[in-house]
Amino acid sequence: MTILNYTVALLFYLATPAVILWLCRRYAVLGKIGPIMLLYAVGMAVGNIFTLPREMLVLQELLPNVMVPLAIPMMLFGCSFSRSELVLQLKVCISGFLSVVVAVVCGYLLFGCKVPEGAEVGGIISGMYTGGTINAAALQAIFQIDSLTFALVNSYDIIISFLYFIFLFSCGIRLFRRLYGQKAECVVSQDGDREVLDEAQVDKNRNPYSGLLTQSGLKQLLSIVGITLGVVAVSGGAAMLMPEGWFMVVFILMITTLGVALSFVKRIQAMERSYDIGMYLIYIFSLAIATMADFSKLDVAQGLNLILFMFFAVFVSLFVHAVVCRLLRVDADSMTITSVAFINSPPFVPMVAAVMKNRKALITGLAAGIVGYALGNHLGVIVAQLLAVL
Repeated sequence: MTILNYTVALLFYLATPAVILWLCRRYAVLGKIGPIMLLYAVGMAVGNIFTLPREMLVLQELLPNVMVPLAIPMMLFGCSFSRSELVLQLKVCISGFLSVVVAVVCGYLLFGCKVPEGAEVGGIISGMYTGGTINAAALQAIFQIDSLTFALVNSYDIIISFLYFIFLFSCGIRLFRRLYGQKAECVVSQDGDREVLDEAQVDKNRNPYSGLLTQSGLKQLLSIVGITLGVVAVSGGAAMLMPEGWFMVVFILMITTLGVALSFVKRIQAMERSYDIGMYLIYIFSLAIATMADFSKLDVAQGLNLILFMFFAVFVSLFVHAVVCRLLRVDADSMTITSVAFINSPPFVPMVAAVMKNRKALITGLAAGIVGYALGNHLGVIVAQLLAVL
């Protein structure tokens, strides 16, 4: 019975994206909403309406950790990169870290000072919103705040992140492009990527997965999977040699570096299905993450100041980041995707790059996220000390 339950749960996660993609091609209104938003809606509904079986909860934790490391190199194989984006990376990292510090300090003065252990909480969310949950866990080990407070921080973070993505996907990306004077059709500068997007515009109802089960399609699929597993194995092996606490930083860095390096191999770059296969893994990731949202833990009455503190930190940091990047002449998509990398961590970057239809932004977001992983803990400690004296 357990095996049957696992099979049914796995089929739900694997097949639901295919159904959603079919519906998006079949109905124009759903196509405009987009598969990721629909998968989030389905996942949140399933996670909160039904009592999920134990097998589904196990897969809920496992799939995100498996899908993203496989998806990142696949989505990078077919990309074209300029040789140097160091200046851009420097600008977005300065802006991203500055925006989080400004938002957390202001949020602390308004709401965080009323939260028990508010200075430590401010330090934790500073690390969380520059490097993700892994940094928050490390900072919790440093500060040892109350376990219930830390559990609420994580629960509220999931819900606020959903609101953040809803804003970006519904109107935020278009709004920033318009404010920056950046037209959607101009966001991809490489000729190869432009051709891909032009073809998609000609036939919006095309199925990128058609022919995948043919002899030639399966041959390419096996090649892509084999190369990707090699990248993940090498990256994981290298990361395991690093000191404790550095595994994720080195793992993501190695996956990204090897994915970029292999994209310069013409035979691998010619595997046109690699991006779409990686994108399907991101769809599975999105569905699994969405089922984790537990709205029953949203105790607004008890934790109002805490949730307002975190909400303020996320959306004000986005606003400040947008303003500073505009002053530094950073393009809208680089600003947006680095905001996602800092606030939600690198695993969410491919999903947003797909929504923006800008493969070029993928490497920018991943690189910024790696910097956030590496420096987020240090920033969290500094911010906590700063808040303690305010």
